[in-house]
Amino acid sequence: MDNTFEPDLVHAIFKLIWKRKALERGKNEITETVEGEVGAGTSKRNRLTSANANALKLSCELLRVFVTEAVQRAATIAEAEGVGKIEATHLERVLPQLLLDF
Repeated sequence: MDNTFEPDLVHAIFKLIWKRKALERGKNEITETVEGEVGAGTSKRNRLTSANANALKLSCELLRVFVTEAVQRAATIAEAEGVGKIEATHLERVLPQLLLDF
């Protein structure tokens, strides 16, 4: 598992996404408060999101397998077309089925 993504990088990406989602929720809560709907469980929404080390390792491995599979499928298409280099169009052609497979 040496050729995998760095857990620190994946964790930073996760934190960025969680922060964006929290900001979106904050905007939605302001809208709800203005409309007079204060729902129960608002404290749950305000909790910080975190991931443990095993979850980060698993996420890194899943990302590695996903990217490897995408490149292999794109290479197969490029080879069938007689092209020696993978281009964006090759990835675009394999992504729909790849996403369904994962």
